[in-house]
Parts: sequence; structure tokens; C-alpha cells
Amino acid sequence: MPELIAPTARLHASWIESRDEWGRGVHQDGAGLREAGEVDTPEGFAEWVARLNAAEHAAPEGWVPCTFRWMVEGDRYLGAIALRHELNDFLLEAGGHIGYGVRPSARGHGLASWALGEILAEARKIGLERVLVTCNVPNIASARTIERNGGVLEDVRDTELGALKRYWITL
Repeated sequence: MPELIAPTARLHASWIESRDEWGRGVHQDGAGLREAGEVDTPEGFAEWVARLNAAEHAAPEGWVPCTFRWMVEGDRYLGAIALRHELNDFLLEAGGHIGYGVRPSARGHGLASWALGEILAEARKIGLERVLVTCNVPNIASARTIERNGGVLEDVRDTELGALKRYWITL
């Protein structure tokens, strides 16, 4: 049974396996990873995990407060989901309140839909009344995930991240 947990350094080996499935340097939505090299060593990974957990209360310069959660089953890292507590101009246009990514070998089992439903409960707890969730136009699976969780399509926009579908979910 999967669960959402706060990022933890104990999953370093499993996270690296997942990263390698994605491919080195490939962006993973919801992961909060800025520099690919920083996570290779246990020490660097632990520092990154600490920054992720601290972002909930003290966002780095230019970022907004964000709750990061990892999708896990036992000691196997399956993916990440991020809940941004507010929107800046970039997030309103392109990034949204929530980003998520599931490792390639764990896709197709409803994990993203489940995780999105769980993080929506967290969004309610911090007082959000509605959230913006976006996905790339060709990503049919992600669009279905958002729609299953109550997403209503506002529009499709060309953004600095490419053409995105923008959905609002009322909480």
C-alpha cells in the first residue's frame, strides 16, 4: 500500500534508482531538484532532503513555501508531489500549485491520481480554496489524473514551459 511521506535521506539508494529510470538531468515534476549532481553522494542527498523539508516554512529566494511529499511503498521511492502554498507570477501562468511525477516503472497503476487526492486534503488544511494544476498538452494521463480529482479546464496556453492545459480544482 503506497503512502505519502516527507522526504527522507534513508531512501537515497531507491531515489537514485528512480532518477536513473528517468535519466540523469531529466526534470522530474514535483521533485524540487535544482541541480542534478547534488544528490549523488549520501551527504549531498541529505542536504537536499533537508532543504526540501525546510521549504514548507522558509522558501528559498524567488520560491514560494512548498510542501514536498514522496510517494513510497515500503522502502521503494515511487515519485514525488509538491504543494505550493501560494502562486507567484510564474506559477500562476505555468507551474500551478501542484506538481507531481511518478517514476517510469511505477506508472499506470493510479498512483498519481491517489497522490493528487491526498495532497488536495493538505491544500484544504493550509486554507486554500482552489488550486491550479497544469500539464503538458500531449500528456493525456496527467490530464485524466487532474480531471479525476475534480479539475476543470480553464484554458490551454503557450508558456515558457510550452503549451499547457491549466485546470482549477475547487476544494
